[in-house]
Amino acid sequence: MAPPALQQGLSKAPDLARRRVERTLDETGLLAVTFLEGMRRTWDIRQWWGEFIEQCWFLARVTSVPVMLIAVPLGATISLQVGDIARQLGAASGTGALLVAAMIQQVAPLAAALLVSGVGGSAITSDMGARNIRDELSAMEVMGINPVHRLVTPRLWAASTVSMLLCSVVILAGVMGGYYFNVIQQGVSPGAFFDGATTLLQFPDLLITLFKAWIFGFIAAAVACYMGMNCDYGPVGVGRAVNQAVVVTSIVVFAANYVLTMIYQVLFPPRF
Repeated sequence: MAPPALQQGLSKAPDLARRRVERTLDETGLLAVTFLEGMRRTWDIRQWWGEFIEQCWFLARVTSVPVMLIAVPLGATISLQVGDIARQLGAASGTGALLVAAMIQQVAPLAAALLVSGVGGSAITSDMGARNIRDELSAMEVMGINPVHRLVTPRLWAASTVSMLLCSVVILAGVMGGYYFNVIQQGVSPGAFFDGATTLLQFPDLLITLFKAWIFGFIAAAVACYMGMNCDYGPVGVGRAVNQAVVVTSIVVFAANYVLTMIYQVLFPPRF
């Protein structure tokens, strides 16, 4: 027979699980409300245009170099791994096609979103958290200014715009890294490297990639703003909010990527 303390703990386990599920659903609903409220006044561009430009410049400045430093090794790693296997199968010329397809279809939007979340999203969360613990958000509400419209809306559009631009940078940097190792190091001809990509890719592939990056930017900014505006008071609360924002964004981005990829493959079957 189990000890009384263990029995009491087992009896409380369903209640704890239920409360955690309810809390998760509540936070998900509040996150959706923050996002929708931020999008509601999008038409009033004059109110947030200046903040939008400032946030775009900040996000591009802090993410452009790290994203290239990540994309070049990614492209080189894919090229080396795929190139060795393809050469053993006698299809070394197909390495370029597989590299370009992988970079465009999956790697580029995820890398851009994670960089925006890890670098830019952390800064957004800390900024919003600092405003929260200094009661700036409450002061804006007292003055009749909606902090979501003034602060969240420009950050949503700035993160989505920069994420889409970074996606293009990831593709170019990754293909350049793969080109160097596959063509210069492994001896594949440049024509064969690029020729195979047209057989696997379609123009909608590039469009869905940019669309994914655009959506992932919205997700990263919405989660960062929500976590910062609802963090606990004190530096510890801001630090925890930054950590939670990065983790939650990664989970939501990978889930959204799966859903979007599944829908796209149903609408546009891949070429073989």
